[in-house]
Amino acid sequence: MSHSFGPIVQQGYVVPDLDVALSHWVARGIGPFFVLPDHHLETEYYGTPAKIRIKAAFAASGTQQIELIEPYADSGPTVYQDYLDSHPEGGLQHVAVWCEDVPAQIERMDDADWVLAQRYKGTHAYYDHIRSPGVMIQFMPTLDRYLSLFKTAEREADNWDGATDPVRNLDW
Repeated sequence: MSHSFGPIVQQGYVVPDLDVALSHWVARGIGPFFVLPDHHLETEYYGTPAKIRIKAAFAASGTQQIELIEPYADSGPTVYQDYLDSHPEGGLQHVAVWCEDVPAQIERMDDADWVLAQRYKGTHAYYDHIRSPGVMIQFMPTLDRYLSLFKTAEREADNWDGATDPVRNLDW
């Protein structure tokens, strides 16, 4: 993917229980995590408008961001719930690359062997390959708030002692 879309900057794991997943990663020295405990998003899921609700957490490991996502049970249809339905234990659901212009990238992808699975209004887009489905690719816009989150997570990880405040709320 890096030859087609640029370097992978994020690994996105969908998990059945965010607290358990946070404990797993923190025990392995990854952190601190910044948590959005109740995030509401307007999306299109395979072309159909949907409103979803997730918990999410972000941390840095070097230049890679680790994202953990738990969909709420009362959320609308999502690629996250699809993943949990087929992988109840959770796991790597997507990798992400930066994208300067997500709408233009979506237009380019219409000519490729990819299917647009989900997208957020004006921002992220998740694609799966038609002939080789599996871990999705996410096009992530280079908006200031996302770039700032990446930089904050990297800085905090570099200065973290491995124990103090491993889980922190993210105020978006």
